[in-house]
Order: sequence, then C-alpha cells, then structure tokens
Amino acid sequence: MNNDLLFDFNVDKAAKTVNITREFNAGVSLVWDAFTQPNLLDQWGAPAPMRAKTKYMDFKVGGRRFYAMISPDGQERWAVQEFTSITPKTNFKMYNTFADQYENRELPGSDWDYHFSEQNGITKVHITIFNESFERLEKLLEGFKIGFTMTLKNLEELLATLS
Repeated sequence: MNNDLLFDFNVDKAAKTVNITREFNAGVSLVWDAFTQPNLLDQWGAPAPMRAKTKYMDFKVGGRRFYAMISPDGQERWAVQEFTSITPKTNFKMYNTFADQYENRELPGSDWDYHFSEQNGITKVHITIFNESFERLEKLLEGFKIGFTMTLKNLEELLATLS
C-alpha cells in the first residue's frame, strides 16, 4: 500500500454511522468504473481468500446488484444493493442488505453514500454507511473493518494494473 495515500476509518456509534475515506493513485473515471462495473467489482470486491461473484447488476437509479462473496470451500454470502441516486463520476447512493440465494432480503440493511473527487491524479473516495439499527452496526463491525480494508487494498492493486 502507498503509505502516502489517505486511509481513514471512523465509527460513530451514536449516529449508527461508519465513515471511510480512501485515496487511490488513479483517475476518478477509472476508480468510478471499479466501483460501478460488475466485471471490475468482481476482481476486488471480497477479502482474500474469498471472491466476489455478481449474478446481475443494473447500475441505474432503481437498479440492483445481486452478488455473493464466496469462500474457498464454496460457502456463499449473498447481498442485494439497490441504487437510489447516481451522479456520474461524483456520487452514488445505495441500500445494501444481506440476502439468501433467492434474493430474499435479511432486514434491516444499511444506506451507503459514495463521493468521488480527484486532485492531481489522486482520487479520494469517501463512503458513509448509515445503519438503521445499532444492533446491525455492531454485527457489521465484527469483521467489517479488516475485511473492507483488505478489499480496498485489492482495489489499489487492481488499479495499478489498469492505469
């Protein structure tokens, strides 16, 4: 990891919110694509040794991504992401919830808000995750920081091969 690039992970338990800011040594168009195209998402979107597999994705307001994180022994953990707002190259919002393989959702979920900005070839991604319940926040945090840090490292490595 380039230690000069910002990585910040903060939890506000009172507000039931996680704030993540991460910089990448790549242009905003490429970083945006990595977050919004399933063929790229599947290359970095799960912490090793797991892998991500998108069953389908329709990146538009009201569209959804249905995907699984798959462990080496074949266990699948499915999730649904429903896109609620998109401003190309700068922001998108989605509602995320775990689901079974038939897309039956496990409620409650969480609201994710992604902001993208670029300065001097460095793209900053700021993610705010709001959880409907404190209990879900606590459950989410059990392994989330370690796993999400690993996936962002995967993204950094992928971007280096694509730049």
